[in-house]
Amino acid sequence: MQQARELIKEQLEEVNGRIIEKLESRVQLVENIGEYLVSAGGKRLRPMLALLSGCITGFKPDHIDFATVIEFIHSATLLHDDVVDLSELRRGRPTANANFGNASSVLVGDFIYSRAFQMLVDLNSMPVMKLLSDTTNQIAEGEVLQLAKAGDPQCSIEDYLQVITDKTGILFAAAMKGSAILSGADSVVQKALYDFGMNLGIAFQLADDALDYQGDANLIGKNLGDDLAEGKPTLPLIKAMEFGNTDEAKLVHHAIESKTKENLAKIIEITQKTGAIEYTYKLALSYIEKAKAALSVIQSSEYKSALVELADFAAGRQS
Repeated sequence: MQQARELIKEQLEEVNGRIIEKLESRVQLVENIGEYLVSAGGKRLRPMLALLSGCITGFKPDHIDFATVIEFIHSATLLHDDVVDLSELRRGRPTANANFGNASSVLVGDFIYSRAFQMLVDLNSMPVMKLLSDTTNQIAEGEVLQLAKAGDPQCSIEDYLQVITDKTGILFAAAMKGSAILSGADSVVQKALYDFGMNLGIAFQLADDALDYQGDANLIGKNLGDDLAEGKPTLPLIKAMEFGNTDEAKLVHHAIESKTKENLAKIIEITQKTGAIEYTYKLALSYIEKAKAALSVIQSSEYKSALVELADFAAGRQS
């Protein structure tokens, strides 16, 4: 990701400044949790996409605020997710809910969501407002669908893909398209960047789900097997049940249904031995190819090259 970061280094610094500025509140707990989130760092991948899209289509100062909005929406969903999932570790340290409590995390997540929409109003673009309103609504639907499928070993691949489209792909896509709208780009360019973001986001989540069964906890910043403990029927597990023998399928089936990772070591072995992890990465690569193909209508530039680099990173990342 180094090329992309260097290209938009100054803009990213401006976004980080805006994040801190817009997290100001008369309630100290809001600022405490906000500062805790900011200090955790993170890839800032979604605002990076917004900034790169803006550079491709014609950068304006409004792109700084828009990229900040995208990061706020993402941060709010993380706060809520960690409460729903009872997560204890994110980005290598205790989650906000582990540090400050569930109630505080939910309410500050609400604050960050509402602050994002205050900033959207100031951008004075109804098309962008509609895009982000629809996007956050779809993210919420994805969260509910994932919750409904938790503990369900019969979850279909179609439902799984719908969850990751709603939870991850849609915000990547909105980051790209929203910046193009602010630049005044035509509908062809808007669609191309939206499609790139959508396919990149799906690939990113596929890789993330694979890492839960083969990653290094110190690198990925969360405990291995957290998805299993939450009963999430992700693609590595769905395919492990399909590709494995009867006993292997029963073990994975039981783990999902019981929401337990007591047999995590054995299940990791099953996902790797059966080819379920390999299958997941191959599917991620197919989405990366779709993402790159979507850029065919975009004029060559160093910013377009940076998007290609980000796509390659998403498919092969180890953290």
